[in-house]
Amino acid sequence: MSQEDITLTAGDAEVTLQPGNGGRVGGLRVGGAQLLRQGERFGCFPMVPWCGRIRDGRFRDGADVHQLPLNSPPHAIHGTARDGAWSIARTSTDEAVLTYDLVEPWPYPGRITQIAALTPDALTLTMSVETYDSSFPAQIGWHPWFNRTLDGGEPVRLDFTAAWQEERGEDHLPTGNRVDPKPGPWDDCFGMPDGVDVTLTWPGRLELKVASREEWVVVYDEQEAAVCVEPQTGPPNGLNTLPRLVTPLEPLEASTTWSWRRL
Repeated sequence: MSQEDITLTAGDAEVTLQPGNGGRVGGLRVGGAQLLRQGERFGCFPMVPWCGRIRDGRFRDGADVHQLPLNSPPHAIHGTARDGAWSIARTSTDEAVLTYDLVEPWPYPGRITQIAALTPDALTLTMSVETYDSSFPAQIGWHPWFNRTLDGGEPVRLDFTAAWQEERGEDHLPTGNRVDPKPGPWDDCFGMPDGVDVTLTWPGRLELKVASREEWVVVYDEQEAAVCVEPQTGPPNGLNTLPRLVTPLEPLEASTTWSWRRL
């Protein structure tokens, strides 16, 4: 099928998916208000087969060391699937299934499937990484850019309680130490062992909850236009420090749900 944008609708919620632009969610409107920052690099893109930065773009798999392009020198960042065109497996009024086959520079064959399912008050994104060949380490995550303000209203407020914060070194990567959560602004990874649970509140407008069964979330709010709340299956540099193995028998799967209510 073609790579044209897909529009999902449910109630007064509308989601735009962009298979040709990295399988990203290009927009989410609720009651006419656009919640996601607009632009070809923004919206919400899938981070796969890794999340955040990999130190020096290098990761080890057993005895093999693989070098990835340094797209955020001196590191590699956010996976390769956001740079490719995804295929449309099927689509309906309120649900779509997209797929992406891993290619160079990722060194292993595999297939990613992403499902977007919309209801009048929630969007659920589910992703899996499968292999029919060799096993490999991988991560899954999502990188939404939520608009800081809706139509010029008050700035969004972030609320969450984390069990720990991954201490960040000078190179922006976790040192391996866990520290008590510090006040923002953040470009930091937090641990939530009971699952990701972050609330964004646009005062007087909308409350949106980002939830996931995964236990890591990166919060990035250093930019004026938007704030990012990124659930993921492991911390940055996790291919090296906390690899999740994809095998022919066991795919890696994750999901996140954004649910909202009007204020």
